[in-house]
Amino acid sequence: MTATDAPAVPTSTIYGDSTTDPLLMYGPIVADRLPGGTEPRPYEHITVVPAGTTIGAEVSGLRLGADLNDATLAELRRALLEWKVLFFRDQHISRADHRAFAALWGELEQHPFFKYTQPGQTDVDVTTLAKGMASAGVENSWHNDVTWSATPSFGAVLRAVELPASGGDTLWTDTAAAYDTLPAAFRERIDGLVAEHDWMQAFGTSMPSEAVEILRPHLPAVQHPLVRVIPETGRRVLFACQVFTTRVLGVPQEESDEILSVIYRHVQRPEFQVRLRWRPDTVAMWDNRTCQHYAASDYFPQKRVMDRISIVGDVPVGIGD
Repeated sequence: MTATDAPAVPTSTIYGDSTTDPLLMYGPIVADRLPGGTEPRPYEHITVVPAGTTIGAEVSGLRLGADLNDATLAELRRALLEWKVLFFRDQHISRADHRAFAALWGELEQHPFFKYTQPGQTDVDVTTLAKGMASAGVENSWHNDVTWSATPSFGAVLRAVELPASGGDTLWTDTAAAYDTLPAAFRERIDGLVAEHDWMQAFGTSMPSEAVEILRPHLPAVQHPLVRVIPETGRRVLFACQVFTTRVLGVPQEESDEILSVIYRHVQRPEFQVRLRWRPDTVAMWDNRTCQHYAASDYFPQKRVMDRISIVGDVPVGIGD
């Protein structure tokens, strides 16, 4: 039985006293993998094996690069929408292949901060995340990428370059499943709200002050819907993360803190997660709009080197926009 086939679970068997804690849940927490009314279809040009219940699938039957035919690329696009994150094993590819594959999905993003926070960058569109004795991994907090921008990343393609002997897994959590399984009253409460996102509380604290002064006028705080709608599917997802979201607008600070706390706790449930144990020549691609990720920092002082390419996104759309 798949998530889409699962029978509805009576609310009374899931929720405790939601007047004191809207997340007081127990028993089955089962979300649909696909948007309502969508029937699962087979893949004809790629092989897709689920790695999680609603999020994460391993894809085989292709080599990543620029020479994918239209039919294969169309199925990859569908797989990404359906599974949110895709894993590709045994991809012995070059940086040029990595870039060419990412470019099939859209314009490549140029990140303005890593030249300050992650020295040694050689390309504007490929971020090398080199962690080890000199630079410990600090990405172990659940987040979407680049929500501090008016057009947050559509997605990212991450390639393993050098791995520690153990540790360094990456986890993703499904923010569509998280939204769907919130109590109805809480969903109604947040559906039309807007939140502020800012890079200052993250990158701004680890950059030279003169760099912050130069960049700040060009990169002010931005506002995004707290519940984002994915145009291709109509799926609603939670769009707030601990790293970049500063507050919910239009409500008192205490209420903002409460709302964000509930969202952060909920998206961290293991029921919504998939975990990737990296191997040499592994590549992961994810839809940054529909999931958050977390890089486990349990390998210090071993070395872990990853190349990441991000794809430019668009302006997030909220309910009723």
